[in-house]
Amino acid sequence: MRARPAMPGQTSSSLDEMIRVDHAGEFGAVQIYRGQRAVFERIESKRHAARLIAEMEAGEEEHLETFDRLIAERNVRPTIMAPIWRVAGFGLGAATALMGEKAAHACTEAVEEVIEQHYASQSAALEGVDEDLKTIVDRFREEELAHRDTAVEQGARDAPGYPVLSALIKFGCRAAIRISEKV
Repeated sequence: MRARPAMPGQTSSSLDEMIRVDHAGEFGAVQIYRGQRAVFERIESKRHAARLIAEMEAGEEEHLETFDRLIAERNVRPTIMAPIWRVAGFGLGAATALMGEKAAHACTEAVEEVIEQHYASQSAALEGVDEDLKTIVDRFREEELAHRDTAVEQGARDAPGYPVLSALIKFGCRAAIRISEKV
């Protein structure tokens, strides 16, 4: 699946940035879920949360594998921030899990909301430019929405300090997106 030549207003480097940042985002999401699972799998009463998180993690792993393939096929340089995203993602996941199930779900909701918006803007930019990548982004966007909805159903908005927690996580996600596009 080779990228089409860039259309006016869309450069090859901006397509590379999209793939790089999406790869970094899916990598970070996997790390967040791993951090949450690392906490919940050790607590008998949290097995249900661990199972839900494992299911969402599996979806993110599939997304990551797709972007791994696109990075290789399209010769896109991955972000050099991966070691930092690994630690930050796992740490965020573990910290929110230690705060409780609702805080872990609030983390998922916040992350998935930012990613869904990010994918929506990418989808619009890819219209008529790279239909193969647009199809992937659109499918993954729908799956991220399902993760967000699961988190809300599990009580994300009832987490202690939800507005502040959600705002901080969204800020961090948006910053990571901007950094990963370029670095």
